[in-house]
This record gives sequence, structure tokens and C-alpha cells, in this order.
Amino acid sequence: MSSEGADRIAVLQGTLDLIILRTLQTMGAQHAYAIATRLEQVSEDLLHLNQGTLYPALVRLEQQGRIKGKWGRTESNREAKFYAITKAGEKALAEETLRWRRMSGLVDKLLSEGA
Repeated sequence: MSSEGADRIAVLQGTLDLIILRTLQTMGAQHAYAIATRLEQVSEDLLHLNQGTLYPALVRLEQQGRIKGKWGRTESNREAKFYAITKAGEKALAEETLRWRRMSGLVDKLLSEGA
């Protein structure tokens, strides 16, 4: 494995939905490629999502009613599905954000105890 690959971050199970919802809340409706690009930019290229990771998450979120997809045209005039966060998605985002902050605080505390 190259050092570039070793520095990349693997998405923990359950966190991908959270960061997708947050991205859509911040940026408004986006297509999958724009979502992936935004997450790479924000993570300073430490997070790379392939289609096999991103698309199942988008389908799952849409089936759960947390996002809604609508076909449209990209800036380059290509047809793409644009996803927007729903009211249910906003509620789930708030709940999951709180849960994530509690869990990360706990993990940080536990890791600091032994130091």
C-alpha cells in the first residue's frame, strides 16, 4: 500500500449517511459526483468515495425518506439525479449528529485516560 493510500480515511459504518445528509443540508440539492467531490475537498483528499460506496448509501437514504432524488441536468448538460435532504432527513441529521458527538467524546475520553 502506498503512503498516499495509507493516509486516506476509511468511512466508519454509519457515518457515511451522516456526512451525506450534512453535505446536502449545507449545499442544497446535488448529484452523486458533486457530493463525492465536495467530501474529497472538505477532507483535504483524505476521503475518497467510489461509486460502489456512495450509490448504495444514496439509495438507502432515499428509501428511508431522508433524501429525495429528482432527475435534472448538470453544469455540463449531462442528465443526473439530484438529491435533496427532506424534513425527515433534517431530523435524522440532528439526531445522528448528537449521537456521533456523544460517541466521539466518549472515545476521546477513553483514549485519553491511559495517556
